[in-house]
Amino acid sequence: MTAVAGTTVAELMAELAALEDPRIREVNARHGDDHGVNLTTLRAIATRLKTQQDLARELWGTGDTAARLLALLICRPKAFGRDELDAMLRDARTPKVHDWLVNYVVKKNPHAEELRQAWLADPDPVVASAGWALTTERVAKKPDGLDLPGLLDVVEAEMKDAPDRLQWAMNHCLAQIGIEHAELRARAIDIGERLEVLKDYPTPPNCTSPFAPAWITEMVSRRG
Repeated sequence: MTAVAGTTVAELMAELAALEDPRIREVNARHGDDHGVNLTTLRAIATRLKTQQDLARELWGTGDTAARLLALLICRPKAFGRDELDAMLRDARTPKVHDWLVNYVVKKNPHAEELRQAWLADPDPVVASAGWALTTERVAKKPDGLDLPGLLDVVEAEMKDAPDRLQWAMNHCLAQIGIEHAELRARAIDIGERLEVLKDYPTPPNCTSPFAPAWITEMVSRRG
């Protein structure tokens, strides 16, 4: 398809409103999200629009969750400034928008490392969870320069009583350290076993439990 030039925000908002499905909204609401648009359909719209940074900024400005998700799919990640991304993250209160912003945009932005360090120490637990998500990415892909034992110290001291979103992000980092770094694996598993965070999380058959000791053991065994 050719890029759709001149598509207005009003036209896209009407299109998104027409795609609203109450059943999808009901399912999403259980996870704290407030939209009812099928994500496969949303991605198809993004494919049709292609990259349009100005349009992405306008869609973000509507505050509508479906529009913001679409914005994150058609934006140019490297075009955002550091302060702009910081403001966007603080305004991204629904889990899906928050996750897509971090994973699809911030991780590809030249300010990612600076933001990681700032967010990691932020008193807002939702903002801090983004810092932990970016740290988990570095643990897996670029651990040089990270104080991994220090990260485990923080997890050990704070994860048990952290709010849900922050706890989930810290737990992911704990598991990633155990999976990727054999010299710290025993300690990571021990921390997970003592804190018991997500130990009883309902996990479908054939899926890996988010309980860190089980997650670490499963992923390491798959690597042989």
